[in-house]
Amino acid sequence: MVLCTGEFMLITFKTKSYANITMFGDIGLKMLEMMDYGLAVPGGIVADDVVSALNNLKQALVKLPEDISTKQGEDDQPKVSIHTRAVPLLELLQSAVDNDDLVRWE
Repeated sequence: MVLCTGEFMLITFKTKSYANITMFGDIGLKMLEMMDYGLAVPGGIVADDVVSALNNLKQALVKLPEDISTKQGEDDQPKVSIHTRAVPLLELLQSAVDNDDLVRWE
């Protein structure tokens, strides 16, 4: 297990019941922190604990202002809010809860 802090790495979240979700490392690490799973990559959540991770992420997002956004890219792409970036992961976690699946990331 490696504790990651690199913004140029990618983190892919996986579960059997949903398509893989790949995020830039800085965003993926922020999502892991909000789910209360630290900065460990790779990692995983057993099926029984996915609902807790989902709820933690939802609660953390509610506490953040809607205008919190990630860095603007070098090519002047528009900023994207952390709330928008979280949507695919929220859907993946909900699918895992609905199907009693584990979630892992690498």
